[in-house]
Amino acid sequence: MAKHYRPGRSLLIFLVSIVGLAVWAFWPGQNHAPKLGLDLRGGTQVILSPQVAAGATLSPEQLNQTVAIIRQRVDGFGVAESEVTIQGTGDGAKIIVTIPGETSRTVVDQLKTTAQLNFRAVVAIDYGSPQPSTSPTPSDSASPAASATASATASASPSASASPTPTPSPSVSVAPELMVPPIQSPDASGDFPDRFAALDCATSDIKNGATDDPAQYLISCEKDGSIKYVLAPADLVGTDIEGATAGLPQQGAGGWQVDLQMTTEGAKKFADSTTTLSAQQTPNNQFAIVLDGVVISAPAVNEPILGGSAVISGSFTADEARALAQVLKFGALPVSLDVDEVQQISPTLGNDQLHAGLLAGGFGLLLVIIYLLLYYRALGVVAVVSLFAAAIMTYLIFILLGRGIGFTLTLSGIAGAIVAIGITADSFVIYFERIRDEIREGKRLRAAVDQGWTRARRTILAADFVSLLAAVILYYLSVGSVRGFAFTLGLITFVDIAVAFMFTRSLVTKLGNSHWMNAGSAWTGVSPERLGVTKTAQEVN
Repeated sequence: MAKHYRPGRSLLIFLVSIVGLAVWAFWPGQNHAPKLGLDLRGGTQVILSPQVAAGATLSPEQLNQTVAIIRQRVDGFGVAESEVTIQGTGDGAKIIVTIPGETSRTVVDQLKTTAQLNFRAVVAIDYGSPQPSTSPTPSDSASPAASATASATASASPSASASPTPTPSPSVSVAPELMVPPIQSPDASGDFPDRFAALDCATSDIKNGATDDPAQYLISCEKDGSIKYVLAPADLVGTDIEGATAGLPQQGAGGWQVDLQMTTEGAKKFADSTTTLSAQQTPNNQFAIVLDGVVISAPAVNEPILGGSAVISGSFTADEARALAQVLKFGALPVSLDVDEVQQISPTLGNDQLHAGLLAGGFGLLLVIIYLLLYYRALGVVAVVSLFAAAIMTYLIFILLGRGIGFTLTLSGIAGAIVAIGITADSFVIYFERIRDEIREGKRLRAAVDQGWTRARRTILAADFVSLLAAVILYYLSVGSVRGFAFTLGLITFVDIAVAFMFTRSLVTKLGNSHWMNAGSAWTGVSPERLGVTKTAQEVN
């Protein structure tokens, strides 16, 4: 026995869903409008210039890899409909990044950050004191400005920790057994000691970023410019990092930190490095976490770390920790980038074109409504109400997607919505025509409504499946604005199914049970006389 359909329950579920979406979308303190894309509201354009070493040439592979990483970073910001393009070729190429809406300086800085992460053993430390002593003391083991920890697991107690703020007695701390390699012959120029002595981290631009060759010794500064380091060649590099996430310590104490997970090879390197460092004396039991040539922190290693996990902490704000995790997660750029220009751009289509497009779409929708009302009468009213229900649900979903995943509505997305709404109208026409066919075969209205739906729903689902399949293929095989069209088309196809099955069918079933509709008035749209059905044929059924 077929299960009895309850139109009232379906209508209640649908209306409760609409109310729930509306409450969520218009919750106080939140954005109450869909996010508009670049062509509707303008945005920010950033022009970046790739920089290569003197005498080197920018290869197409480097350029394409840079564009791919930047696109990943932009997508990681939750910004949809952004554009990353290449202008020019060779060393004169420019990378154009266009992001809808206002863009903070933090986003621009992350776009150009090379994110070269290296883990280096500390060879020498200069705290900037004029006192001549060079003998290390136990208090010389860490940075006074930042602390960092590395642990075998995220929940384990730190096995590498920073010591309290050092006393200013020593000027330079160097392990005697490592003094000769870094100070006398770390490079071919022979002026390494002079450059180390001449560097003033308080005034030098090195603390804002520097070239970092992992195979060479490095003179570097603490990120706040308070400490100067001599660092050994890198034991680990950025490619040894598998993942990075920002968060607060699980124990609930301390500030924001970045949790690193090493690759299999990176975990082995990390274990070997920390095993060696843990056997050294201060300050050579420290490893420096170096990002773009700047020391983020330099914790001491007290025991080998074998789990392949590390934690970077150092007075980070939430935004700083997320930014660091972002660039580490998506990898290092193969070249450095300079920001040539940052400018706000106006909508590419202009308000006049937008208004003209909306006017044309509204006029077309009005013609469809008039046709439905004239041809289907009462059923046409059901179709119009269903169209408005689909429009309301779509609008609320646009608001929530913009707030949740950064979905932006562009002109191509609006085109996809218009096409999908046409598909929704087709679903109503299919159902209504099936009902009319049943009545032409001599069935009474109540039976025609049930039998018509049984025959129509397969056609509706088949049409929606074809539309959804086209949207999925377009989305995965295209880029830019075409993806916005495909996403919107697929989204509203699901809305069509919900409206047709839960709202339109329920309203038609309610009307089919009413005395007025069964009386056969010409205004019902299903009058037997209007459909050419004789009274004798109807009485037979």
